[in-house]
Amino acid sequence: MEGTKEANQPAIEGNPSEAPRPVWRKLSVNDIETLTHIASQLHPSLPEAPEIFTERITLFPGGCLGLFEPTTTPSLCGYLISHPIKHHHPPSLNTLLLLHDLPSSSDADQYYIHDIAILPKFQGRGFAREGVTRVLETVAKRYRSTCLVAVYGTQGFWGRFGFGVGEGGEGLREKVRGYGDEAVFLERENARFQGAGA
Repeated sequence: MEGTKEANQPAIEGNPSEAPRPVWRKLSVNDIETLTHIASQLHPSLPEAPEIFTERITLFPGGCLGLFEPTTTPSLCGYLISHPIKHHHPPSLNTLLLLHDLPSSSDADQYYIHDIAILPKFQGRGFAREGVTRVLETVAKRYRSTCLVAVYGTQGFWGRFGFGVGEGGEGLREKVRGYGDEAVFLERENARFQGAGA
C-alpha cells in the first residue's frame, strides 16, 4: 500500500541541512515496534499487524529498508517494505505470505513494493524518492517488472518511476479493492533486468 504523502507535500520550513541527513539502511526485527507505530500513524485506515512486518523483514531483508536519523541512538523515521511475488499475485492487506502464496525462488517472477511511509517531519525532502530508487536499482531489477498498490492519490508520484495502471483478473481487482476505493494497481518494466540469478 504505497501511500507516502511526501509526493503531495511541500518541503519543510527551516534549514534541514543543519542536521545530519537521515539515511536508508536495512531494517531488523528490533525495529518492529517503532515501525508499527509509524504505520498506524500514517495508515490508520489500512492497519497491519506487527507480524506482517516481522515476516517480510525476516524473509526478504534486502527489500526492507528503514530511514534512520544518524544520531547516537539511530531513530527510525520511515520505512519501505518490498519483496518478490508471483506475477499479479500481491498479498491481500494484513496477510502473512506464508499463509498466502509465498513464491519460491524458482517461481517468483515479479517484484512488489508493499508499503512506504515517512513521518511528516521528514516529508518533502526527497527521502521517498531515494528509498524507491534504491530498491528499483538493486533487488527489483532481478525481476522483469515491479508492481504495487497505490493509495492516497499517489499515482502521480509513482508515475515518475515509470509505473502505469496494470491490468489483471478479478482476483487481483478484489485484492486491490481491499486497500480502499481509490486504490490502483500499478506496474512497470524493469529496464535493467538482470535475472533472478544475478
